[in-house]
Amino acid sequence: MIKLSILDQSIATAGRAQGLAIRNTIALAEATEAMGYARFWVSEHHNNATIVGTAPEILISAIAARTKRIRVGSAGVMLPHYAPYKVAEQFRVLEAIAPGRIDLGLGRAPGSDGRTAFALNPQANERPAQFPNDIADLQAWLTDTPLRDGHPFAAVHAYPAGETSPEIWILGSSDYGAQVAAHYGLPYAFAWFFTDGVGAAHAMRLYHDNYRPSQRFPTPRAALCVWALAAETEAEALHHFTSRARFRLLRDRGVFGPLEAPEVAAAYDYSEAENARMAEFRRAALIGTGPDVARRITELAASVGATEMAIVTWTFDEAARITSYRLIAEAFGLSPG
Repeated sequence: MIKLSILDQSIATAGRAQGLAIRNTIALAEATEAMGYARFWVSEHHNNATIVGTAPEILISAIAARTKRIRVGSAGVMLPHYAPYKVAEQFRVLEAIAPGRIDLGLGRAPGSDGRTAFALNPQANERPAQFPNDIADLQAWLTDTPLRDGHPFAAVHAYPAGETSPEIWILGSSDYGAQVAAHYGLPYAFAWFFTDGVGAAHAMRLYHDNYRPSQRFPTPRAALCVWALAAETEAEALHHFTSRARFRLLRDRGVFGPLEAPEVAAAYDYSEAENARMAEFRRAALIGTGPDVARRITELAASVGATEMAIVTWTFDEAARITSYRLIAEAFGLSPG
């Protein structure tokens, strides 16, 4: 059976305070834990007026304190912005808050533009090349195992110590992340929703074909992160999707702003080309009734060898978003563990 999880990005909505998006994320985690989802991941973006989840480590702490069973983690921490040792300390603290429930998803993309990446870390241009070595160091600090011979920080430990350690995932939307995950014997998640699936099949093949078993993960564990929306009827799902379709049009022009109500998004005077593009978005999206979305998720997972699916859903109406996750959970027969 496919394991179902959630990736939430804390989306700002027009006419509402941005802080509400953060509070909605926390409330959604509580609601979806009761539905039986396995994981709840939060993303990291910067200088983005649409996606206002900027500090996953803080949000994870709040969610972990409000939940009891669901795994909570990042999708992800953009490692080139930070010193691996500091990330290790943060996630050791999170592991102390929720032992055995913390995931550390790691990415090397900036989650922002180049100027913002430089504002976060003046050495940002140099850090991506260090990504594989940073992962090795981070693993050692998280599990309190020795760093490589001759390491300048061999005597440094990350506290608090504990009997459990966070589960590391490598995130990506290209071949690179798949190869890094395979090399270290770590779980891998491909951002299908980011590329509309382009490159996913090849990356997943690379991951499985080159996987080197590790002590914690003797076999590959592959996931897809997909955008999906379910409603009681297909027409209702399409209605709510209009907000997302308009966002996609604006994003392609480099314009970012809060998500608009579907009625507002539908009322614009679109050109023939824009209407065609939005129709294309609708055809490619995983939207419909709960059983329809569940069927397509199952088929997609089978086609690329994924055993887990992390679902991203944006709606202007928060109740519609919670309903979407409920309908998908019901279609898969999920129940709280």
